[in-house]
Amino acid sequence: MFASAQPTSVVALPGSGSDADFARRAFGPASAAHGLDLVAVEPDPRAVVASCRAALAAAARSGPVLAAGISLGAAIALEWAAEHPDRVIGVVAALPAWTGSDTAGCPAALSARATARQLRTDGLAAVTERMRADSPRWLAEALAQSWRAQWPHLPEALEEAADYKWPDAQRLAAFPLPIAVIAAVDDPVHPVAVAEEWVALAPHARLHRITLDELGADPAILGHRGIGAMC
Repeated sequence: MFASAQPTSVVALPGSGSDADFARRAFGPASAAHGLDLVAVEPDPRAVVASCRAALAAAARSGPVLAAGISLGAAIALEWAAEHPDRVIGVVAALPAWTGSDTAGCPAALSARATARQLRTDGLAAVTERMRADSPRWLAEALAQSWRAQWPHLPEALEEAADYKWPDAQRLAAFPLPIAVIAAVDDPVHPVAVAEEWVALAPHARLHRITLDELGADPAILGHRGIGAMC
């Protein structure tokens, strides 16, 4: 059973530049296994954070939700849950990238800003090809799909993600709900040390470690580890 109440749905937020399809593959199988409806959110690249927050609010009108997110989506989910603890039963935070408002050294923010600059200079096709050459096949296929759908607003979406202020130590320490934090131990963009910090700060958090190979083989591992930990 869930820690406080049975949720009406799982609201799944993708990471920066990603889409509802990956969120659905990550959290859909576990949601179905536990008899929960899934709301896989398609962010508006012109207003990424606002569209994700609106989706959480809309889903929560039907009852308390389980907020699940990947990278940027995890940060948005946790912030929204902290502001509306009576409408959320817990958070699945997959691949957190940073703690606090100063993102100058955040690898995910640096990558998003660099990609936005390249997209403005070289265009979608050239940057996508470079991304394919430097990424695992599963990630390249997922991003090629989502980037194409978010073009021509993709640079703005990535810049908005890079500027987002992540939950700080005070927010995490005061968070009243359970958090399942999932880290890929070999992911340099989402360092495992960040996930460990979140778990050390948040009073009701638990860490689940995976590898990028496991994530690539089956994105549903995020849902099985995260949603499964709360059932």
